[in-house]
Amino acid sequence: MGNAGVTQRAFGRTGAQVPVIGQGTWMIEGGHDAEKRAVEALRLGLDLGMTHIDTAEMYGGGRAEELVAEAIAGRRGQVFLASKVLPSNASYDGTLKACERSLKRLRTDRLDLYMLHWPGSHPIRETMRALNRLADDGTVRFVGVSNFDLEELKAAGDALGNGRMAFDQVLYHLGDRGIERRLLPYCAQNGIAVVAYSPFGHSGFPSPRSAGGRELEEIGRRRGRTARQVALRFLTRHAHVFAIPKASTPDHVRENAGGAGWELTGEDLVAIDRAFPAPEHDTPLGML
Repeated sequence: MGNAGVTQRAFGRTGAQVPVIGQGTWMIEGGHDAEKRAVEALRLGLDLGMTHIDTAEMYGGGRAEELVAEAIAGRRGQVFLASKVLPSNASYDGTLKACERSLKRLRTDRLDLYMLHWPGSHPIRETMRALNRLADDGTVRFVGVSNFDLEELKAAGDALGNGRMAFDQVLYHLGDRGIERRLLPYCAQNGIAVVAYSPFGHSGFPSPRSAGGRELEEIGRRRGRTARQVALRFLTRHAHVFAIPKASTPDHVRENAGGAGWELTGEDLVAIDRAFPAPEHDTPLGML
């Protein structure tokens, strides 16, 4: 990607160097001013090295993809670009057509990542056959899935064949560490990257008034970082995990970029683990 800034690491078995922290685009669409700010935030993120931009045909009914196109105009070569097909469109032909529409909205001829947004009613073999075709013809560099729990991921990987399953994008934050039990170890063992969406949680980040929030603030003070940066660093401590927080203001973009490129101590990890424990038994995959 050739951009200084956020630390990069190998994206699973693909070997592609991808920034540990990227940029999500869910709900970036809105009024004129909000959209202008969203585009500016994405551009700043690119400047800071957060070149992995994740979007989907579902977001704003395609509007998010159009805004991403605006943000990456003239810079496509720097960007590791991801989008998703809706399950309702994910028949064989439907997937190919959805990808074509996404490319048109994104004003590009290729995607770095393309995935099924969540498991749906079309046979997984049909969707995976379409993803294989898109990879074969060079339209898509790497293919994968989103919101797939372990058994679903295995079935999709079998349908895809050729060891081509490159990643699973899932909900992962301090309040939901369920993937650490089975899904993450399986992905690590099989060279599948894990992309964490909503890494600050969906019902609000831990308040500084809560015990866990205080712990994050305290660790942040010792490391010269914010609580959110501490959370991002904890979630991406595993070599196969990448995070895609959304940011709508320049300050948040800069804060997200500071979630990589430094280390938590063993003591920090133990404290966070104690404040936000992983479940002691298997839990269903969380999803937004």
